[in-house]
Amino acid sequence: MIEQSVHSPPLGETRLPVRPGAGRFLILAVVFICAACGLVYELELVALASYLIGDSVTQASVVLSVMVFAMGVGSLLAKRLCCHAAFGFGLLEAALALLGGSSALVLYASFVWMGESRYVLVGFSLGIGILIGAEIPLLMTLIQRVSRQDAEGTVADLFAADYVGALVGGLAFPFLLLPWLGQLTGALLTGAVNAVAGGALVLWVFGRDLTSRSRWLLLTVNVLVLTVLATAAVLVDDFERAARRAVYGDQVRVALSTALQEVVVTGDRDGPLELFLDGRLRVSARDEFRYHEALVHPAMRGAHTRVLILGGGDGLAAREVLRYGDVRSVTVVDLDPEFVGLARTDPALAALNGHVYDDPRTRAVAADAFTWLRGAQGGHEGAYDVVISDLPNPGITPSTKLYSEEFYGLATRVLADGGRLAVHAGSPMAEPRLYWTVDATLRAAGFSTSPYRATGRPSGFAAGPDRVKDGKPAVRDWGFELARLGTRPRLGLAADAPRLRSLAMPVLSAGVRGVEETRMKGLPASTLMHPRYGG
Repeated sequence: MIEQSVHSPPLGETRLPVRPGAGRFLILAVVFICAACGLVYELELVALASYLIGDSVTQASVVLSVMVFAMGVGSLLAKRLCCHAAFGFGLLEAALALLGGSSALVLYASFVWMGESRYVLVGFSLGIGILIGAEIPLLMTLIQRVSRQDAEGTVADLFAADYVGALVGGLAFPFLLLPWLGQLTGALLTGAVNAVAGGALVLWVFGRDLTSRSRWLLLTVNVLVLTVLATAAVLVDDFERAARRAVYGDQVRVALSTALQEVVVTGDRDGPLELFLDGRLRVSARDEFRYHEALVHPAMRGAHTRVLILGGGDGLAAREVLRYGDVRSVTVVDLDPEFVGLARTDPALAALNGHVYDDPRTRAVAADAFTWLRGAQGGHEGAYDVVISDLPNPGITPSTKLYSEEFYGLATRVLADGGRLAVHAGSPMAEPRLYWTVDATLRAAGFSTSPYRATGRPSGFAAGPDRVKDGKPAVRDWGFELARLGTRPRLGLAADAPRLRSLAMPVLSAGVRGVEETRMKGLPASTLMHPRYGG
């Protein structure tokens, strides 16, 4: 066996079909493509896991940490393949293309039909990470065969191509693949690009170094991988329809993927309307009135000429506001204009919200609530008598800033004297620590608060144990805060409104303990922290 050093002439240079410079460029181009594909796989796992499991911070941490560890393992395992670098790299890229390209599809299927995707997520993160980690050592061996450049320059070029490719993949995922192709088709296309790039490099540039049997094996494997990915891409629409039926039942009327979320509306003449956002039940016509009446009506006692609704793109909170004849204007600030458009045009959803968007008193604004409030400072938007915060659960990481002291401080700037702020604050029974942190945050922002709750159906995933308990539909409470600057606001609940209730003393005591648990050295009690990380 001839020993080759980094300073000796590259082994087999004369057998290559291209000049050394061209061969070096082709290898670096493949490094670029593979790095872009690898980062797309990583982001696909993070995005889909956040959608299916929730808590994007935890899912991103799991995927990133497992993949980085696995890449180290892959680098060690690659040493065994360096003596057959070309053949090993060809098989490795085919395996990575199949595993990465199908990862989103399999992860989604495991959630839909098995009800659990955490272990599948870890398995794909581990497998993809090992294969990505083995790429660079093999590519280092291949590039030394076609180039006389010193080892330091080779390493610099490889890592430069790798990092630039990662940048392109990271930008292509949110701006090209997701909006144009979606998560499933985007992953499948990425796998196909990965397979073509790896297979073409080995079979064209290093094909003469392979035995006839090895060449046919690599060609067959790549053709099979591309066939599987292409077949899956053709059937992906049928797969999504079957998955939706498995998750939402047979009464799916609308399935809309906006730039921000997946919106599904179910129900027909035989069943009540249900609205799901990113797989979670947000509105059920059976009892949505419990939530929206509890959120809106306590805050409407007093002046309510001008009302601001933050969130509430479904129009249901606006429906309750417009029951008051002396309301002159309602401004709805929602991040997703396509969702607002659906609430305006879908016959069933528009009927449920009372066609509020056809009312001349209603104005819809497509904007992030935090950013919009910041732009409204100085009063140029005018003073609102009532501000209603109909926003996602505070336990969802992306909505955390909408429950911060800074957010409520901005809300004070648009409130008229004596104005009230109503906040959906999560469940005081299921998540007391989270609920009472919102209460403490409001008080830190200068509000006096009155906590109260209402009971209704759960708001978890469409398919999951939280929808049913002991064979019956599960019941979950909604927690609210009625806040006012200065004096403590009165709920003003009618005696014949049993659905609304102030919180009992045991719950209040638990809330005091929950607020104390949020105290960290150097941070005020009002600092809003995710429940898994605070305390």
